[in-house]
Amino acid sequence: MSDVLEESLVKVLGARTSNSLAKLGLVTVEDLLRHYPRRYGTPGELTDMGALALGEHVTVMAEVRSTTVRQMRSRGGAMLEAIVTDGRDTLQLTFFAKRAGMLRGHEDKLRAGRMGLFTGTVGDYRGRRQLVHPDYLIVGLDAADAEEATVEASRPIPIYPAGASVPTWRIGRSVRTVLDPLTEADVPDPIPQHLRELHHLPTLLEALRGVHVPNDQEHVNRSQRRLKYEEALVLQTALARRRADRESHAAVPRPAVTGGLLDTFDTRLPFTLTAGQIAVGREISADLARPTPMLRLLQGDVGSGKTVVALRAMLAVVDAGGQAALLAPTEVLASQHERTVRDLLGPLAQGEMLGEAQVATRVTLLTGSQGSVRKRQAHADAASGAAGIVVGTHALLSETVQFADLGLVVVDEQHRFGVEQRDQLRARGKSVPHTLVMTATPIPRTVAMTVFGDLETSLLTERPAGRADTVTHVVPAANSAWMSRIWQRMREEVDAGRRAYVVCPRIEGDLPEDDAEPDPEVGDVDTAMLDVADAPVTTARPALGAVVDVANRLRSLPAMAGIDIGIMHGRLTADQKDAAMASFADGSTPILVSTTVIEVGVDVPQASTMVVLDAEHFGVSQLHQLRGRVGRGAQPGLCLLVSHAPPGSSSLERLSAVASTSDGFVLAEKDLELRREGDVLGAAQSGGRNSLRLLRVVRDSQILATARDDARALIDTDPTLETAPALADAIGAWLGEREDYLERT
Repeated sequence: MSDVLEESLVKVLGARTSNSLAKLGLVTVEDLLRHYPRRYGTPGELTDMGALALGEHVTVMAEVRSTTVRQMRSRGGAMLEAIVTDGRDTLQLTFFAKRAGMLRGHEDKLRAGRMGLFTGTVGDYRGRRQLVHPDYLIVGLDAADAEEATVEASRPIPIYPAGASVPTWRIGRSVRTVLDPLTEADVPDPIPQHLRELHHLPTLLEALRGVHVPNDQEHVNRSQRRLKYEEALVLQTALARRRADRESHAAVPRPAVTGGLLDTFDTRLPFTLTAGQIAVGREISADLARPTPMLRLLQGDVGSGKTVVALRAMLAVVDAGGQAALLAPTEVLASQHERTVRDLLGPLAQGEMLGEAQVATRVTLLTGSQGSVRKRQAHADAASGAAGIVVGTHALLSETVQFADLGLVVVDEQHRFGVEQRDQLRARGKSVPHTLVMTATPIPRTVAMTVFGDLETSLLTERPAGRADTVTHVVPAANSAWMSRIWQRMREEVDAGRRAYVVCPRIEGDLPEDDAEPDPEVGDVDTAMLDVADAPVTTARPALGAVVDVANRLRSLPAMAGIDIGIMHGRLTADQKDAAMASFADGSTPILVSTTVIEVGVDVPQASTMVVLDAEHFGVSQLHQLRGRVGRGAQPGLCLLVSHAPPGSSSLERLSAVASTSDGFVLAEKDLELRREGDVLGAAQSGGRNSLRLLRVVRDSQILATARDDARALIDTDPTLETAPALADAIGAWLGEREDYLERT
């Protein structure tokens, strides 16, 4: 990277300005240059004053209508009052001073007919909206001479993401201070010259000038296109480099074996595999037979049968003399997987036992909370090779866990693990094992192309035969009659021998569940429990439901008389979780009040009903995963989303989207429309250089596809990027030590 770009803003701009910019995370010259305008004001195009909300920090373009200065009788001193307008509504600007003369500078600039940008927090004074002591810039005045003023007044006006202490034009002036002296030699270009020429792109310096000091809107558009392509190329080249690195390693081929465990398992299946399961199985089988490591993403919607596909892959590896490890994010899910695998295999899971099937293996569970005796046995089974399939949590990542011949790693819910954790397990084998990554969160094609670009992707879109549909409804929490009916309906389901979940965002009091997603409209709330069955709540910020409190409240309802109600949350011990799930599954406690710990993988076919309290506090994909816990048998499922979201809010739109379709891929696309895209990509957790600034994976899918092709061609001809050192530097700077960002979604 250029020494000029790495220079501290303290050195270039001075301590006072740089300290203000540092509050926005802008520390170096490059940080400031990469702080792109959020939008552009058009000279003469005024802001809609009617859309301003009280308490909002705004930057508006308006025309000065009048300015008056007067002495204040009640408190002494002087006050300047300027009225600005968009032609329909008005906004009052108010300045105070000890003497009228101290306001003369404002009075001279804020003359009627002039236009400017005004920034501050919208307040109210006697029914009129106002900005007190706003920062402002008058168009055409802040220039060295008349000619420059004319040019500046005709340019699009950059409006930057700003803060109360740093208005947008101060950021703009700071940008000009560092940008104007730069030469091409100061700004190394990550895009190789042949790609710039191929796509008719400006240099990086030209693009930076185009977004910060544009001549017109076309200049902005051309520069933004180049910067988006650069972001895409850096990301896709990092993915292509990882892909090439994987393909350079050797793996033990695991070709299919006729008459082995897999064939025996297939003949014993009590159901017919879907066409999708068969097709994906063939793709995986072909990968396993190759001498390079498989790295495949298996996407499947809720209930699409991913577990069977993964188990068939594991059995194929066991047939070929290797072992398979299944890594799950929680102990509840690991235990569930182990039970599911045993149930599916039946006698085929009783290897080396009396009465075993002629062809069989052993399935072993390893978790952190196991007792020492069980843990030692699990370690021994893995190390000796007695266990063909080892299921576990992060405990599998321990250096003390050894495998005889690890041939396949199956990672469930990849977004819960970083790439370093995944690679820890892959490094346990004598050679690099094959890897199958599963996710039950459907990922739009454009996101998968961005985040999982180094993985081959398989899709399961069909539902296995015999699976019932789940109907979803949004229920206003303030409707007490509907709330009462919910609990009565739940009682009817229990009386019919079925089970029901009640999902809450909190455990008790002010303790949130780690996985809960707070709603950006409502914000975090830590008050008492939601009184789910009483009269409508009238507070603006209703309390969130908490597992312990809601369970106690339900136990007191007449509709629940004689029914045992269990609880489940992340702070229970492993034994307590297992006991809670066992009691729920066998019907001892047919109602389970839980946090999102049951979100993924929990499989109780008798569960027919789910009530999600404070549903607006969960994301689209999370709600889709939660409702996937019901309707897993022949009985149709019912999911009720109880919400305080007001009509017309984005929260209610989100819930309505979930209720409108059971297609997870449709919902994933809708989620991209409703949420900040950075959150979808994990950028909110990455911060700074690790987030996408201009690129949007849906809107800019063609740019992504072009960059992916260019990146793969580049890595094919120059794997170490010797001919593109600026691109290599950009990858290192952009990703830093957080390359696991590429693995998250």
